[in-house]
Amino acid sequence: MDVPSYSPEEIKSFPDKPGVYRFLNKENKIIYVGKAKNLKNRVSSYFSDKSGINRKTFRMVSEIQSIQFTIVNSEFDALLLENNLIKNYQPKYNILLRDDKSFPYIVVVDEPFPRIYHTRRKFDDIGKYYGPYTSVKAMKNVLELIRSLYHIRTCNLNLNKENVKAGKYKVCLEYHIGKCKGPCEALQEESEYLKDVEQAENILKGNLVPVRQYFKDQMAEHVESMEFEKAQVVKEKIDLLEKFQARSVVVNPNIDEVDVFSIVSDEKRSYISYLKINNGSIILSQVVEVKKKLDEGDDEILAQVIVDLREKYQSDSKEILTNIQVEFDFGVECREPKIGDKKKLTELALKNALYYKKEKLSRTDPDFYREKRILLKLQEDLQLKSLPEHIECFDNSNLQGSNPVASMVCFKKGRPAKKEYRKFHIKSVEGPDDFASMKEIVTRRYKRLTEENQDLPDLVVIDGGKGQLNAAIEALKELNLYGEMSVIGLAKRLEEIYFPDDQFPVHISKKSESLKLLQHIRNEAHRFAITFHRQLRSKNAITSELTSIEGVGENTANKLLKKFKSVKKLKNASLSEIEEVVGKSKAKVIKEGLSS
Repeated sequence: MDVPSYSPEEIKSFPDKPGVYRFLNKENKIIYVGKAKNLKNRVSSYFSDKSGINRKTFRMVSEIQSIQFTIVNSEFDALLLENNLIKNYQPKYNILLRDDKSFPYIVVVDEPFPRIYHTRRKFDDIGKYYGPYTSVKAMKNVLELIRSLYHIRTCNLNLNKENVKAGKYKVCLEYHIGKCKGPCEALQEESEYLKDVEQAENILKGNLVPVRQYFKDQMAEHVESMEFEKAQVVKEKIDLLEKFQARSVVVNPNIDEVDVFSIVSDEKRSYISYLKINNGSIILSQVVEVKKKLDEGDDEILAQVIVDLREKYQSDSKEILTNIQVEFDFGVECREPKIGDKKKLTELALKNALYYKKEKLSRTDPDFYREKRILLKLQEDLQLKSLPEHIECFDNSNLQGSNPVASMVCFKKGRPAKKEYRKFHIKSVEGPDDFASMKEIVTRRYKRLTEENQDLPDLVVIDGGKGQLNAAIEALKELNLYGEMSVIGLAKRLEEIYFPDDQFPVHISKKSESLKLLQHIRNEAHRFAITFHRQLRSKNAITSELTSIEGVGENTANKLLKKFKSVKKLKNASLSEIEEVVGKSKAKVIKEGLSS
């Protein structure tokens, strides 16, 4: 991933993931490559306490102008990628890492009756190599698994036709204990032996489905025959197969001379990650950003970037892998892999593109990921089925039963959606009845949404305790909407959260960001309701003052309020200004009435 520059704040946004980082100088040349179990912690350590680093490291840090990093799947993959990049770029501050012979492989030797064994040395003309493996123990276990399942020889005899025909060899103990079928004495046909090798390579390639099914069938046969000890042995083999660790795709001798591209987009930009594979190893990792000019599709953008990057890095790879289908003639094979190690490579590239997009968005909109985190926390705290991206909250407001009103506020993706706020005049309830008022406004709100075919919220918050919550639930049941959305009640005094059909409330930690979000939403609903109630009371008081003037009715009062907003402004208005609204004769009466 390319980061144009670095600062302490930007380093704090680095991922808590394994990967490889690269320091570049002012000539944009890589001066150091390092691996990390945690990229953020490792890179931060160079800048957080410079007094604790030696003179050579301090000099290297002083030359850094920009930092790049690549996310990988494991610490072991980071080691492999670091090794590749050091060999390819030879940065001046790196020592030469140990050779690939230190990594374990399994080799299927290209010879009559092929042997299968593990090695730390690679010779291209010997046969097929599988690996390197993340665990020596896992590698030995899979070899043992292959030898227990198939009859693969362990000797190093030269079993060419002439030697076997001449009777040069005799069977060994492996034959007598049933682990070998004796190809050295022509007791097994080579075609039969090669079938076993082919099945063994399925395991080495990671194609475990037929092998797993074989074991399951075998275990079922032992159980049916009441051979439980044998069934347990087979079960242990299945367990071992489940624990078998996948090979690294960072260094994979089965994949050579390949370019890997993955793209992810939003409305304005696309982010493309590029991995260059040479001699079975990733030797280059880059993420580029493309600003859309028109409504270009991902396939169109990716095709153009593929051409540009291959030309820039002078790639002559004979194969291109992508995470989407691209209909373009590049002169080489271009495909979207669906399974296997090549699919894993496109996923690794996509992981880097996604992180670059996230990191870019966090710079331009730092609140975006904070709000996403809070919503995830709220989902966890309330044990909701879906992420509460759309939340609506209801509150009532009245003064001793006068001017009863209610409000509904809407939050989308953790932010107020003020255009969605709604005010309600309570119509069917007389007197201060909060429960009946709550039922009325919930009914009116969701009856309208269903009639207009609009989306329902993910979460409904009722300002109040068990009584208000039950009133809202009763309304939803009558609308046949109960269960379509999550509903909670939030009581003010102790910040208790009530759930339907649950007698006792739940308490979220007072320090929790999710509770603070709920409080913010509840307070916003309360503010909106109180403001509306005050406006209504003020309007009624002003209307009463105007209608007390002889000859001024409610319609005239409303016209004046619409124009002048308040009695004070009306009193300060000139006679001609009032005449424009109500006419000459009535304006004079109003002016005299207000001045008396």
